[in-house]
Amino acid sequence: MNLSHLKCAVEVARAGSLSKASEALFIAAPNISRSIKELEESIGVAIFDRTSSGMTLTAEGEEFITFAKEILAQIDQVENFYKEDSRKKQKFSISVPRACYISDAFAEFSKTLSDDDAEIFYKETNSKRTIHNIINHDYKLGIIRYSENHDKYFKDMLEEKGLKYEMVTEFCYTLIMSKDNPLAKKENITFSDLSRFIEIAHADPYVPSLPVSKVMKEELDDNIRRKIFVFERASQFDLLSKNSDTFMWISPAPAELVERYGLVQRKCGENKKIYKDVLIYREGYKLTELDRRFIDELNKSKLKNL
Repeated sequence: MNLSHLKCAVEVARAGSLSKASEALFIAAPNISRSIKELEESIGVAIFDRTSSGMTLTAEGEEFITFAKEILAQIDQVENFYKEDSRKKQKFSISVPRACYISDAFAEFSKTLSDDDAEIFYKETNSKRTIHNIINHDYKLGIIRYSENHDKYFKDMLEEKGLKYEMVTEFCYTLIMSKDNPLAKKENITFSDLSRFIEIAHADPYVPSLPVSKVMKEELDDNIRRKIFVFERASQFDLLSKNSDTFMWISPAPAELVERYGLVQRKCGENKKIYKDVLIYREGYKLTELDRRFIDELNKSKLKNL
């Protein structure tokens, strides 16, 4: 049984003859007759009585045609729903690192949405999960972050997985802390200055082909004895603003956000490690109008904040 068979049977039932059904469907009468015979054989029921005056439904055929009409109507509803949905619904999905300049771009991007229905997905996570989201969860765009010395690890892995990549920006981390933190008054902060304070850090760094323990050792200073690990940005700002003994390494944040939480940003001259944010998507994927709009806002935010 297939949809073509159902459509032929319903039209013959409506028209009462093969010739009239043939005219309506633009299908040769012998082909319609063959489809109905195959349909009857597949369900084990005679749908029509063939007479010299035409084709009439059997009792079983009347019951079957009722079901067939319901099935075809439901299929039409599904097709119309998704045709309308694809025409009007705005769809956008991206998986990103926990970065203030990116969330700032996303907020500005959200203002550009029209009044049409929209499905927008914005996921903050580490690079491993971002890559997984694009390959396995139908996210269209991703931004991954890694230190410059791991560039080859990531590029080899992205090429192996069939992902395209484009540089977004390079930067050195800055320090962020409460304006009441004693270090906020220092013009030149050193690594040793940080040792007695509590570091807020994200707990899921990732580099392909390297064990997490090695990556953690590279990313986190052993001289900092007290660390609090978080997985999202909201809690980190609460901690930083309410506990003046805390600090965090971040990509430069928008001044308005820092001021909103009563925080300050400071540079550490000894920190010369360079990080890269890289845009990724599937090979062959064509950027949509919404994708390009977000990238425009991302570039504006980058120039403003980094």
